[in-house]
Formats: sequence, C-alpha cells, structure tokens
Amino acid sequence: MTQRVDLAAVMDRLAIDELVTGYAVAVDDGDWDAYRALFAPGGRADYGSAGGVEGPAGEVADWLAETMKLFPVRQHLIVNRLIRVADLGGSPGDTAQVRADFLNPMRLEGEEPSDGTVTAPNFVAAGRYAFALVRTARSGWRFSRVTVQEKWRHMSF
Repeated sequence: MTQRVDLAAVMDRLAIDELVTGYAVAVDDGDWDAYRALFAPGGRADYGSAGGVEGPAGEVADWLAETMKLFPVRQHLIVNRLIRVADLGGSPGDTAQVRADFLNPMRLEGEEPSDGTVTAPNFVAAGRYAFALVRTARSGWRFSRVTVQEKWRHMSF
C-alpha cells in the first residue's frame, strides 16, 4: 500500500468511528433528526431482538422517540468496535461492516424525591450491534442498516 492509500484507510476508520459514536449520542440525547441523518437513503434499522421494530430509519426513529420517553436517563456505551472496510485490491471500497458490543444503562421514568434517593428502577440492556455502512457522494459514510442483537437485560432499584 502507498502512503496515500494508508491515509485514506485511516480517514475512513475515523469517519466510521465518528458515525458509530454519533449514533450513541443521538439515541442518548433523543436527537431524532440527527439519528435520521446518520442513515443513507433507504437505510433501515432492526430492533427486533430487543422487542422493537424493524423498518426504514425514519419510521424507526419515530418509534424510538416514543419508546425512549420511558427512559429519561440513558447512556449507550459502544465498545470493542471491529471495523471492516471493503478492500478493492488494495484500495478502500465504498462499503463497510462494524461489529460492536454495547452496554446501555437507562433509568425508567419515576419521581425523584428531594432528598436525592432514587425510586425509579434502572434498566440495563447489553449485546452487539451490526452496522452496515455505505459511502455516499454527499454525506460520506452513512448507515445502510443497523441491527441490534440484544443478549441480556436486567432491572434493579
């Protein structure tokens, strides 16, 4: 590989990593316009393994906007990112796959007494994301598909 190809590969990986981080931030902050902007035209999301829906990103964003109202406090941690950019004979291609583990602690809606004690239960889900990405002409890397593979969940007070 030449230095130019190596630099392009590094730039792709940084852009893909930023997209995955943007996904976590959009969901945690409830920024559904930002969530929609992460997807390529025709992009889809699948939350079926977590009891959710599968469909076009815009429709899934609408579902998330309603569902996440149950969890006013949420924090996605997306780790162990394995990024694979398509290889076109030594040059980076226009598709990529990311496999990443997630831990998602959330707090269910509930009253918080003035003494600071917590009465609302905590809900934690964990598993793995499979992100499929495409390089778009206008916006760079975008998701063509996001699939949640929930492995476990736990609720506690």
